[in-house]
Amino acid sequence: MGDRPQLEGAKRERRQSANEGAGSLRSGAGLTLSRQSAALTLRCYMYYYSDGERKALGSFRWGWRCASEMTLQELVNEAASLYSDRTAVWFDECNDKPSTCYTYAMVVKLATELTVFLQKHCGLQGKCEIGLYCYPGINLPSWILGILQVPAAYCPVDPDAPPLLSSYFMKKSNLQYILVENDKRNKFQMSHLGWFYHKSSAIEHIGLTLFQKSLSDADLNNSQVDDVKSKYELSKAVGDSQPGHTICPDQTDVKTSEGAYMDFVQKYSLAYVLHTSGTTGMPKIVRVPHKCIVPNIHHLKSIFEITEVDVLFLASPLTFDPSVVELFIALASGASILVVPNTIKMMPVELSAALFHHHHVTVLQATPTLLRRFGAHIIKSTVLSANTSLRVLALGGEAFPVLNLLKSWKHRENKTSIFNLYGITEVSSWATCYKIPEEVFSPDFRTDFPVPLGSPLLGTKVEVRDANGSAVLEGEGQIFIGGEERVCFLDDEIAVPVGTMRETGDFARVQNAKLFFLGRKDNQIKRHGKRFNIEYLQQAAEDLCQVEACAVTWFEQEKLILFVVPKDDFEERETLKELQKCLPAHAVPDELVLIKALPLTSHGKVDISELNKIYQNHLNSRRRDSKLSGAEELWERLQYLWKSVLGLLGDSPGIPKDAVFLYSGGDSLKALRFYDEIEMLVGRAVPGLLEVILSCSIEDVYRHILKILFPDKGQLMNHGNVLKRKLSGNSGEDFQGKYIKQKSEGGPEVTSELISFIALSRGNIFFPMNFTKSFLQPSNTVQVGVELLQQPSFLHLNTPSIMKSHMEGHEMKNKILTVTSMENKTDCCSVEQIHAACSQVTTAELALCIRWKSNTRKCVDASPLIVIPSKEVSASVYVGSHSHAMQAIDLDLGEIKWEKNLGDRIESSACISKCGNFIVVGCYDGLVYVLQSRDGEIHWTFVTEDSVKSSAVVDPSSGLVYIGSHDQHVYALDIYEKACIWKLHCEGGAVFSSPCLSSSPHHLYVATLGGLLLAVNPVMGNKIWKSFLGKPLFSSPHCNEKYVCVGCVDGNLYCHTHSGEKVWQFPTNGPVFSSPCISGITEQEIFFGSHDCCIYCCNMEGNLLWKFEATSSVYGTPFIFQSDELKNKILLAAVSTDGKVWILNAKNGTAEGVEKLPGEVFSSPVVWGTKLVVGCRNDYVYCLDLYIRGKKEQLRR
Repeated sequence: MGDRPQLEGAKRERRQSANEGAGSLRSGAGLTLSRQSAALTLRCYMYYYSDGERKALGSFRWGWRCASEMTLQELVNEAASLYSDRTAVWFDECNDKPSTCYTYAMVVKLATELTVFLQKHCGLQGKCEIGLYCYPGINLPSWILGILQVPAAYCPVDPDAPPLLSSYFMKKSNLQYILVENDKRNKFQMSHLGWFYHKSSAIEHIGLTLFQKSLSDADLNNSQVDDVKSKYELSKAVGDSQPGHTICPDQTDVKTSEGAYMDFVQKYSLAYVLHTSGTTGMPKIVRVPHKCIVPNIHHLKSIFEITEVDVLFLASPLTFDPSVVELFIALASGASILVVPNTIKMMPVELSAALFHHHHVTVLQATPTLLRRFGAHIIKSTVLSANTSLRVLALGGEAFPVLNLLKSWKHRENKTSIFNLYGITEVSSWATCYKIPEEVFSPDFRTDFPVPLGSPLLGTKVEVRDANGSAVLEGEGQIFIGGEERVCFLDDEIAVPVGTMRETGDFARVQNAKLFFLGRKDNQIKRHGKRFNIEYLQQAAEDLCQVEACAVTWFEQEKLILFVVPKDDFEERETLKELQKCLPAHAVPDELVLIKALPLTSHGKVDISELNKIYQNHLNSRRRDSKLSGAEELWERLQYLWKSVLGLLGDSPGIPKDAVFLYSGGDSLKALRFYDEIEMLVGRAVPGLLEVILSCSIEDVYRHILKILFPDKGQLMNHGNVLKRKLSGNSGEDFQGKYIKQKSEGGPEVTSELISFIALSRGNIFFPMNFTKSFLQPSNTVQVGVELLQQPSFLHLNTPSIMKSHMEGHEMKNKILTVTSMENKTDCCSVEQIHAACSQVTTAELALCIRWKSNTRKCVDASPLIVIPSKEVSASVYVGSHSHAMQAIDLDLGEIKWEKNLGDRIESSACISKCGNFIVVGCYDGLVYVLQSRDGEIHWTFVTEDSVKSSAVVDPSSGLVYIGSHDQHVYALDIYEKACIWKLHCEGGAVFSSPCLSSSPHHLYVATLGGLLLAVNPVMGNKIWKSFLGKPLFSSPHCNEKYVCVGCVDGNLYCHTHSGEKVWQFPTNGPVFSSPCISGITEQEIFFGSHDCCIYCCNMEGNLLWKFEATSSVYGTPFIFQSDELKNKILLAAVSTDGKVWILNAKNGTAEGVEKLPGEVFSSPVVWGTKLVVGCRNDYVYCLDLYIRGKKEQLRR
């Protein structure tokens, strides 16, 4: 120990020199970027630094340039000549045996013996790669050094890897020789039978046996390569999607030095060959030249201030290129490297004892997941304690932990320097480095401090590019990495342009010349119509004090699963409640799964495929355990699922029996999830369950399931349903072809005198009836044309034949209902959000202003019906509410003409009878109400067996009314005779949506929650054809003269011919609840919305014409319109559930105007002239005026 003062003095001197040479890099200040540069290029060249930095770095760069010409083995031999008697490697088995160690002299001696052996037995011809099949041990540095000195590249093969993957790697690498650890010979030979044979006897004191490739292996291994290709192509979408060391498919190479190429055939150029894990696609072979890795070693050695007194831990497996950094920054500095068996790395207590109590490790490079594996207690008490031996902690390979978590781990007196490393295997190993400033860990420092990726390491070039390949100076884009000589060879590449840039698959934000990691592109998911990165959820969960460690998967692209390693005080309900507070709804996990430890890949990252297996086993276990013991257990578990899906995580012990799902905070998407969870619970399909969830109480849901599971307990069913008793005597199809008289609920008899009117309802359903020529003069705001009548009207008519009798001799102009805004404007992101009353869109010419609003006292999910009579009577808006109220409102003034309270909640949209005297609307009480249009008095009620959410449709020739019910039937009603003409059972699915009537052929189209699209004969009530679409249909079908279209919760819009043949399906990224709006104004486009937040326009061939991204899901149906007062543009009105009312240019989808209502909107807009009417969940019906700026004075005429 007598030389300790000299060593400490040398250490201080070297660190001072390193501080002078690389201070700005270690400080994390970043580089000052040249704004004159055509690209955001973070180059480590002197002209990107300030004058002071250039002077400080001058001598350092000279030394680096000299060192960069060296090979890895030369770096080690140089250190060994200086520190021959110092310990180079420690091996600790962490058992009763004492640790063993080799000095530098011993490492070099054994390496030289291996080199001589290999030179003697291997036929070297210009270049050579030699495999190394072993576990980490005391001889590892000697083995690697011995191969490098041949000279040859070492190719590590993991004995624990699947034999198929190892065979693929050896074949693709064209390995002729492989060194096998002696006690692994049997395993190797069994795994690769017939491929390699003994080349020589074993070198016992070195512990290796040389195998040579057999000459007859070609056919065998070609088939193995094909097997691997098949396997990894199939699993490409399922694997590890973590950032960091992952080879990305579709590499982009850019030649930056004209005429200059790097060629790995150049003598002695390769250092090592690795393969990627294949978890994001086909495993790739990466050949790494000395010129690529040596600058990395040299610079990191300087940044971390490595000296001969340091002890580094070999944390990474040999197949993961950070292991090269760990090994060679130690062995190139005279420091020691600590090696432990792989099994010990999985034991936090034993590992921490070996690292920090027995060997006093000073430098640890690891993935964040590997660090978390220690657990918070060990990290606080040992790894980052006040008296820890750890001087440097460098984290890389995955997203950097949230700062709050690091602060909770780090003792106030801890002096460990923490670094953020970033890189990819294609440019082995690290590309950037950032030192976390000490002040960040002070108690009063802000917790939302973003951690940048840091400065590029020497010789490295980093660029950020947008989707078009253009450089990003400020904003977001994908990271590309390269350098003049920092280039590797992928797969079959033999020559690569100097300065090649590799695509990383990682995205970053550029802000003030610094890079901030956003996540991998394959971690971006779209859920509930919103796009986000799943790391966002992971970081939020990590921030919670009750979470030890966590990971997130997007299971089968359907469920967002949060895996949690819990602390002792973990409460699942509290955790979910905290997540709901800090996350938007689309980022809250579907399920939380507790695990004891995070599974890791051999590279120390979270093993996503293993997590998916854990969850699959979890599901299988739930299915096995789902054998319910009886009704009591079903009730308890049903309540738990109810709370879980709705996020009702309070302390209330139970759910009221009369609680209704939609009243309790549910919606259609949550209902689907609840439906899936119940079927998972009971282990079988439950017919009719979805409609019960949507319309009934939790007790009804319970009894419905009970009836299916325990049919012998039928006495438990509720026989008090008055509605079912009323029709108990009528079976199946008894109504077909018959009239059944029902008693009027009161009110005077009303004559069926004809009233001339035009009626408008959602989706451009247009119904002109009994009008005269004077009613259609050009002076009217909106004129109706013959072309319109060829489209689905209020009755979904697709030819004018039925209507011609009402328009004899009258000429009509080709005008149609649509609202337009400014053309060629930007998308929704450039349209400013406006406020609820009379505010404007500053970037658009079209503005919206609230004309009136009517209070209904509860949510308005129904869509309005607008009726414009020909007499000197004001136009009316008819709409129902959750308050049970049906209102008739003056369209111009907003005054309530009448209000009628019905028996229950109203979600059905009203329709008007052929004569114009009656309004028909469905109700949650199971009744179809026929009200007098003039005063709201009840003319007749018809009883169904369940809730009626469907909206009725009227045949203009016969006057029959068609409507569906949640009792799984569709009905044909004669409201004048007060009779049901027929009813048809729809084969197990409730009818939520509205029927659609076509005139030619004369079909009635009905969509069900059972996934069926039915074509029905409107006269007789018999089925013509049916198409099973597999998922529930909330969308109402709409048709034209050729096709019928309907949206589905599987995310598709389906198109069928009138004979039932499926023509095409158009995919979106979210469930489609919106009904299609079909218009013939401009070449018959189809407009509809999706829960992916987009409004789509496609043609009748199913081709996308444009799409507009709104700010939230689009549930309602768009409405197309046109008005002379709005420059006669063809416009589209649409609403998103966040309350935004959008006016789009129907030709190109650009935003012309927008208004924000103070509540969610599930209603669909209807437009007449310049007035737009829509319901809102803040209890109001709104009428908005549309106008061109500067014409406000014309609004209230």
